[in-house]
Amino acid sequence: MGATAANHFSLASYWQQGDAISHAVAYLLLAMSLLSWYFILSKSLAAWRVRRSAPALQAFWDAPTMHDGVAGLVLADPEDIYAPLARQGAAQLMAAGRPSIGGELGHAEQVTRVLRAAIHHSTARLESGLTLLASIGATAPFIGLLGTVWGIYHALANVSAAGAVQIDKVAGPVGEALIMTAIGLTVAIPAVLAYNGFNRVNRLTLAELDAFAHDLHAYLSSGERLRH
Repeated sequence: MGATAANHFSLASYWQQGDAISHAVAYLLLAMSLLSWYFILSKSLAAWRVRRSAPALQAFWDAPTMHDGVAGLVLADPEDIYAPLARQGAAQLMAAGRPSIGGELGHAEQVTRVLRAAIHHSTARLESGLTLLASIGATAPFIGLLGTVWGIYHALANVSAAGAVQIDKVAGPVGEALIMTAIGLTVAIPAVLAYNGFNRVNRLTLAELDAFAHDLHAYLSSGERLRH
């Protein structure tokens, strides 16, 4: 008897009773889960590498020359988050005095422009994938609820067609339909937690980028540095 009840409330039973819409919702939740975990794992690795490379900022300032500092930072920054600022700063020193539209700006304004572009590049790398995680976290419960509502409707329609209402005939299909809500929450919760965690790491990293850019701007804006 217990085995029969367990089989009655099962994913296999729900899948057999479901129609194309129920199957489509299940496939969509599966795809969202796979995408979510792909970005969670890949961005977790990237975030760990970024935080591990943060101490290289101090090593940059301890380097004897700008060239040595950039080379060391590039090697220590495999995610290419901090290094673009140093590379763009070094390139700005090399390009000083060359005729160009940007060259018509004052030296401090040119430094600001190149460092701002480097920060935008790093920010885009840090935030890639976060919109997808937020979207999955926000929509997965509702998609699961859609599967539940459709499954309940489908079950009640079958009961109505049978012409007799029996609690065991209703409870099984309705209980199986509620599985879709649980699956939607299972997909959404890791995505939301990961999104919040990555945002916290990004805020810390962006604060370090801002401080690094400020120090680089002070260094590069001095006319004495052009000889390096």
